[in-house]
Amino acid sequence: MDYVNTFRFAVLGQVRAWRGERELDLGSPQQRVVLAALLLRRGRPLPLGELIDAVWGEEPPAAAVSVLRTYVSRLRKVLEPDRGPAEQPRTLVSVGDGYLLRVPDDGLDLAVFQRRVAEAKKARATGDVSAAADLLRAALDGWRGAALTGVPGPLAETARSWLDEEWLAALEARLDADIELGRHHEVIAELLPLTARHPLREELCRLLMLALYRSGRQAEALAAYRGARAALVAELGVEPGWSLQDLHDRILAADPALMPYPARGPAPAVPGQAAPPERAAPSGAAPEDGTIADGATAGGAARPGPADPHGSPFQPARPAQLPADLPTFAGRAAELGLIGDLLPRDGSPPSTVVISAIGGMGGIGKSTLAVHWAHRVADRFPGGQLYVNLRGFDPTGSALTPDEAVRGFLDALGVPPMRIPAGLDAQVALYRSLLARRRVLILLDNARDTEQVRPLLPGAPGCLVIVTSRNRLTGLVAGEGAHPLTLDQLSPVEAHDLLARRLGGDRLAAEPRAADEIIARCARLPLALAIVAAHACAHPGFPLSAIADEVNESHGSLDAFTGGDDITTDVRAVFSWSYKALSAPAARLFRLLGLHAGPDVSAPAAAALAGLAPREARGPLAELTRAHLLTEHFPGRYHLHDLLRVYAAERVRVEETPQERDLALQRLLTWYLHTADAAYPHITPQRRRIPLGPRPEDCRPLEFTTHERALEWCETERPNLIVAVHQAAQAGHTGTAWRLPAVLWGFFYLRSHLHDWLDTTRTGLAAARDAGDREGEAQGLSDTAAALRSAGRFDEAVEHLRQALVLSRELGDRAARASVIANLGDAYLHAGRLREAVEYARRGLALDRIAGNVWGEGIALSNLGDAYQRMGRYDEALDCLQRALVVLRAGGNRWVEGVTLDILGTIHHRLGRHGESVGHYLRALATHRDIGNRWGEGHTLGHLGDVHLDGGEPEAARASWRHALAIFAEFGHPDAEQVRERLDRLPDGPADAGAREAAPRRTA
Repeated sequence: MDYVNTFRFAVLGQVRAWRGERELDLGSPQQRVVLAALLLRRGRPLPLGELIDAVWGEEPPAAAVSVLRTYVSRLRKVLEPDRGPAEQPRTLVSVGDGYLLRVPDDGLDLAVFQRRVAEAKKARATGDVSAAADLLRAALDGWRGAALTGVPGPLAETARSWLDEEWLAALEARLDADIELGRHHEVIAELLPLTARHPLREELCRLLMLALYRSGRQAEALAAYRGARAALVAELGVEPGWSLQDLHDRILAADPALMPYPARGPAPAVPGQAAPPERAAPSGAAPEDGTIADGATAGGAARPGPADPHGSPFQPARPAQLPADLPTFAGRAAELGLIGDLLPRDGSPPSTVVISAIGGMGGIGKSTLAVHWAHRVADRFPGGQLYVNLRGFDPTGSALTPDEAVRGFLDALGVPPMRIPAGLDAQVALYRSLLARRRVLILLDNARDTEQVRPLLPGAPGCLVIVTSRNRLTGLVAGEGAHPLTLDQLSPVEAHDLLARRLGGDRLAAEPRAADEIIARCARLPLALAIVAAHACAHPGFPLSAIADEVNESHGSLDAFTGGDDITTDVRAVFSWSYKALSAPAARLFRLLGLHAGPDVSAPAAAALAGLAPREARGPLAELTRAHLLTEHFPGRYHLHDLLRVYAAERVRVEETPQERDLALQRLLTWYLHTADAAYPHITPQRRRIPLGPRPEDCRPLEFTTHERALEWCETERPNLIVAVHQAAQAGHTGTAWRLPAVLWGFFYLRSHLHDWLDTTRTGLAAARDAGDREGEAQGLSDTAAALRSAGRFDEAVEHLRQALVLSRELGDRAARASVIANLGDAYLHAGRLREAVEYARRGLALDRIAGNVWGEGIALSNLGDAYQRMGRYDEALDCLQRALVVLRAGGNRWVEGVTLDILGTIHHRLGRHGESVGHYLRALATHRDIGNRWGEGHTLGHLGDVHLDGGEPEAARASWRHALAIFAEFGHPDAEQVRERLDRLPDGPADAGAREAAPRRTA
């Protein structure tokens, strides 16, 4: 199925969907909210948290995650009814912790509307007013009522506001075009009710006044102004804006320029034909040179322009220096919206000097965005446009000095060379005098730092300054009030759009997987995408899959991203200009980060990698962040863009010896190991520690004071810890490869990260075996068995434990042997082999008592009691479990205390003691929640639901099971299906019905 050609979606009215010509049943209103939220993201991933906010706002139901997944599952069935159970979704796909809906722009009415509005703006800019009016009319015809009609929730309320604003703005633009085309009589009937419904909307009032005036109804036009002014003063306490006041004054003065001109279509100049006379500037309006009412005296005579040192006046020129806009510009809608908000919406001049500082890494598209936006707003600055490349990061290495830039601007403004004063201060004074009370757009591209930019800033309001730089211009933000905007990589949809505009949508639609592969390998960096697209354009006969293969073959290097003979389109060269500008410590840290394979890095981990104290790493980290070579995505946590990571890896291979690289990696892995070990006693108090050997003097692991902080660190660093295990195994650091999963045992168990647990323990076990490390092999076998047992794979767990038992005997490790025997008893217990369970539990109990191992003794008693209760020997079970509680509490083993309380609840349930059973389950829940044992919490909730059902309380059972299901579903636990089946057997239906009552409590 090709989803690009078969689906159509609508949000401009009721939320609807069609597959071919058949309309789809989208289900409940909440389910439509989910679809609407995904559609409004326009192909960008929507995280689960934002989706919950979209549906429920600040008060989500307790089982919101489970409910949303059910909605998504149902939508997938509606959208892809023919998809087999083994096939991955192709339309509504999972991305990270959220979802993404793949919809082409022509498949969503909102996208079609916005495209037509954009095309209308372009047509209007070229003078084709008739085409603009037709496009706007077609855009507005796509609306079928109020947006998101019938869709509840906070998202719908918010979206309706901005969609209504887009509709009104498009309607105003269409009415404006109609008036310019001489249809002022016709639009009055539309404008009268609109202004009544929107009395504070000045643009509608302006259009009504102009239409009335052109229709010969001057008195009514002035009355419309008085009505709008009265409403603004009464409601907001403000006077009308500049645009409305100016039109009012011009109507009073009967300005002939207000009368209609002939309708215009695109009219290129005819060679040899004289240009038409320019329209005279209306009274009080800005002249065509962009000055603002300072060129005339009270009597109307023009004052002379700025004088040269000899006293001779000269007339400033109107420069137009902007580079050409990129015809294939794509994406950046959000960023364009943000910088667009810097200018007054009514078209009036800015009341201050507006400075936009656009930052980001090399190749991210700063200059392209700046030039594109400058072209969009250039008509608002009739004084002209100035542009300079400051060469802050340039292959020549020589940045443009401020005096060179100022002299270039003075020349562009028409100052004769002999009249340019000597000295930077005098030049800046003249430059600012020329810009005073003029509306000029100034683009300062590729700035090195704030000091290079400051002399080029105007001194009076009315101008717009756009600055681009790879550095964070914090001085410009703090000292001059610049508005910072940092560009990130393109979204997947924007990257797809960029390729489509360069290669054609049909070529991408023919090979969607190859297009996705190219986007992924380019890491959504605009420069890399442009280079690959240029290569594909140069070989139109090549399939995209061949282009993708070429990029893949160079994965791990930047060889695929060279731009031929133009060094500015070579990704490696572009990165090098930023790298060469770094101090030596920052450059060293940057290249060493190429050794860190995790998704992000904390400041202490980066310090360990470089062999620095944490305070010594702050400066290099801050320098890398300012240079946009590193992104601080959360306080104290950093990540490298994928291609910058490749560049760092290239530099570290070239500039560091193999010994230096190995030492750096060893420092990092040792830091992770010892910090995880510091968390271990807080998560598993009193449990036997894993021997690590002496800690290196330069290793400064973190310290923890609470159980919650230790768990939080493990959860935050989990992706890096998993990668560290694999890196250790690959680099031959065998001890770290098996010890790191061992010290993470308690964390993996508590949080039920079963896949990660199995992955790391198996990796450590394989590394130990390859290195002939018998101690590591024994520990790896035990840890892998623990993960297999938690995953319900009991036979495999038993086999691993039997191998571990043989090794522990050979090694003479009595403590390890006792632990393995106890764990065998536990594995047999859950496998239903109760006789073996009792045998090994007793053997483990005896060994633990001999060794004085209180931790092991408590676990053995609990396992023995559980085995007895499963055999129906309740008196013996109760005796064992009560003794277990005493030992467990004495040893501080709250983990197994919670499990033991749960087993006691089960025994009382089976004996028909409802109240005692519920009491033990509630105490078990409190214990699980206190230590963050989500797996235990889910199981006890399941048992509590059983008791409630047997006690004639089906609704209480339903609430408990829904709560359990939400926990298991959150972690992808296999027991989720069993709980779902119990819920489905209840009389009132599916597992997600009434899910508001299911509320998993969070613990740190």
